[in-house]
Amino acid sequence: MTHPLIDLNADLGEGFGRWTLTDDEALLSVITSANVACGFHGGDPSTMRRVCELAAERGVRIGAQVSYRDLAGFGRRAMDVPPQELADEIAYQIGALQVFARSAGAPVGYVKPHGALYNRSVHDEEQAAAVVQGVLLAGGSLPVLGLPGSRLHEAAGRAGLPVVAEAFADRAYTAAGTLVPRREPGAVLTEPDAVVKRSLEIARDRTVRAVDGQRIEVDVRSLCLHGDTPGAAALARRIRTELEAAGIRVEAFT
Repeated sequence: MTHPLIDLNADLGEGFGRWTLTDDEALLSVITSANVACGFHGGDPSTMRRVCELAAERGVRIGAQVSYRDLAGFGRRAMDVPPQELADEIAYQIGALQVFARSAGAPVGYVKPHGALYNRSVHDEEQAAAVVQGVLLAGGSLPVLGLPGSRLHEAAGRAGLPVVAEAFADRAYTAAGTLVPRREPGAVLTEPDAVVKRSLEIARDRTVRAVDGQRIEVDVRSLCLHGDTPGAAALARRIRTELEAAGIRVEAFT
């Protein structure tokens, strides 16, 4: 019997200067893929270097978490960036992380948009294509992590880039399989038991219950655990323990 597989990814390195947000070291003992902030929504060179070194030491896959240029809004504000400018900024962010990953003895293994760019590239063909163009500009054939069925994955597929579908352990879903906007009530699940239950349903059953009550299919290879909530590292550890107890293999995607 083949056991189901799931990758656990989390956003890391989102502090800036003396300000810290995520418990990077604790999360890196649990997750299998690290979405490292590349300086546009959070992160700075020293943070990027440190996270890459820790990830490399622990065998955690390093991913570039790219964003609109929006430090003040943490990358969560909608922005209209011309496609070529956005492509250049995506390549710039990936290139910056590649320097620190190589120094740590590890490659950048994938790309994942953050915040407003992530949500915009689900349905906006032009912005999705610009993200993919930025990945191509950075060189290599990096996998693109995102929502299944998104415009981003369609654009990546057309460009010959591998795609990895992901779901979210602590976000509410619409009946269309997209994320409920953060500005709406109940968009983020905060009850630990509910987050653990949802994680098991996604990894084992490949389904999730939408806000209207119907169950929708989420055929994914990766599960995102947000690292910027209180107690995130302990919750991540509990999720991994429960997944493994259910016979689910937790390992990075290939």
